[in-house]
Amino acid sequence: MNQTPVLEITGLSGGYSLNKPVLHDIALQVQPGEMIGLIGLNGAGKSTIMKHILGLMSPQKGDITVLGKTRNEDPKGYHSALSFVPESPLLYEEMTVREHIEFTARAYGVDRNDYETRSRHLSELFNMDDKMDTLSSHLSKGMKQKVMIMCAFIARPSLYVIDEPFLGLDPLGIRSLLDFMLELKKSGASILLSSHILSTIENYCDRFIVLHHGKVIAEGTLAEIAAASGQPGLSLEQLFYELVQGGK
Repeated sequence: MNQTPVLEITGLSGGYSLNKPVLHDIALQVQPGEMIGLIGLNGAGKSTIMKHILGLMSPQKGDITVLGKTRNEDPKGYHSALSFVPESPLLYEEMTVREHIEFTARAYGVDRNDYETRSRHLSELFNMDDKMDTLSSHLSKGMKQKVMIMCAFIARPSLYVIDEPFLGLDPLGIRSLLDFMLELKKSGASILLSSHILSTIENYCDRFIVLHHGKVIAEGTLAEIAAASGQPGLSLEQLFYELVQGGK
């Protein structure tokens, strides 16, 4: 495996107030072709980490690099190397599904032929063929979430940052998303995925990072975390409960 991480965070502390940081000395890496599950209770700091990665918040301490470069060193290269799926869909009400996807493809410099092929594949995958020319204001919440996912996947960056993508999706949409993320992994892309549905992501992620009160309290494969906690054989959901309840 390539030893240069796609994403590397070292000594990250930050939050909304200098006097009360949300994150405390966070360190994590995502390697090429890895899917990492970022898990924690509400308020643990998952979305705050993602905001720092996206450049929406500035670290109080520490560094974040994507493909070995910080945002300050190479802003264009940094942002073009990642794509984001937020927890809540944010769309332009007077734009159609097709217009959203094409707009995103142009922003990433996607070749027209690649755009056509990918757009067709994504619309079929997420059962949105008959909605491509529908205004986003006329879509259900689940369909809006699919549009956000399709926009993120029309590009082929090195890193996907995905925050609670399953909310609002139907079972078929969840399965389609998981299968497509596995396709992206096989192509060498990296994924940092935050989700509360631990039973769903348990068999898809390569490693897990457990956050609690803004600190990393466990990381590794499911087997590694279980062994380090002295509780081998537990499911991810059981193990997470033991970690956060026991304060280990």
